[in-house]
Amino acid sequence: MKHSIRFEYESHFFLSHEPTFKEKEIWLVVHGYGQLAEFFVRKFKSFYSPERLFIAPEGTNYNYLEGFQGRVGANWMTKHERETAIANNHRLLDKLIGSFMEHYEEKPKVHVLGFSQGAATATRWASNWTGKIDTLVLWSGGFALDLNIESANEAFAETEMFLVLGEKDDLITSESIQKQEELIQNLGKQVERLTFDGGHELDTEVLDKIINANK
Repeated sequence: MKHSIRFEYESHFFLSHEPTFKEKEIWLVVHGYGQLAEFFVRKFKSFYSPERLFIAPEGTNYNYLEGFQGRVGANWMTKHERETAIANNHRLLDKLIGSFMEHYEEKPKVHVLGFSQGAATATRWASNWTGKIDTLVLWSGGFALDLNIESANEAFAETEMFLVLGEKDDLITSESIQKQEELIQNLGKQVERLTFDGGHELDTEVLDKIINANK
């Protein structure tokens, strides 16, 4: 007989700098499968600014990347106990962003970037968060296919959205692109598509176009 118990859990996150709570922008950057937040946040180093705080949460599941030893990566879920993982992710991200927002007298803009597996995780959470998402960037990934269209339409009513793909990304298939296009059509929202000459990775030039456009 299966039962569940909820207990206090410690999770990790990394910041671009210690917050002054005077920042004008928060960027919540959600890493992909097999990555660690410590290294993911460094990919945005050239965009660090006293007025821009980057917050990189870390997935709560860990695994060895090869075999049973060596490098370890984090992930947001697997197919096992998937719904439980989704609920845990929502509670984690709610708690994390809330713990920062409560300290700001003048609320900063909130931008969310999800990379690869983190894109689906970000869209599920952002479509349920009670705050306003100013910008949503889905990079080398896309909207969760099980996204609640009704709640997403309401949550993203005033959100600027980007879908970024590398032209040499072997992990992105024509089938997955088609599914994304169908989902976007159902959303009825304007999503700007951007591409770059690269693979399953972040591109500084495209990042600059998105991040600095939101100053």
